Amino acid sequence: MANLRTEFEVECPCCRTTLVIDEGLKRVLRHVEPERADKPKLDDAQQILAEQKARRDALFEQSATAEKNRGDVLSRRFEEALKEAQNEPITKPTRAFDLD
Repeated sequence: MANLRTEFEVECPCCRTTLVIDEGLKRVLRHVEPERADKPKLDDAQQILAEQKARRDALFEQSATAEKNRGDVLSRRFEEALKEAQNEPITKPTRAFDLD
């Protein structure tokens, strides 16, 4: 696209994007991002999808196993808390109006 007289192009030093700026409007009209070096190719799409599916399946299996063992873990924690509670001496709770 041809630039008008009031338009000029500037390259961003950080991301190397080309900005087209209009001097009269004092705003960016468009920007053109450079091609990424790590951009995946369409030929690798099947492999990428298979890797993502394997990762999702592994996470699901891990969460399913954790959910199956959750009851055991909770019952063990309850038993430990019950043992600690039985070893503590029984005391009368303090009430706010007893402190006056």
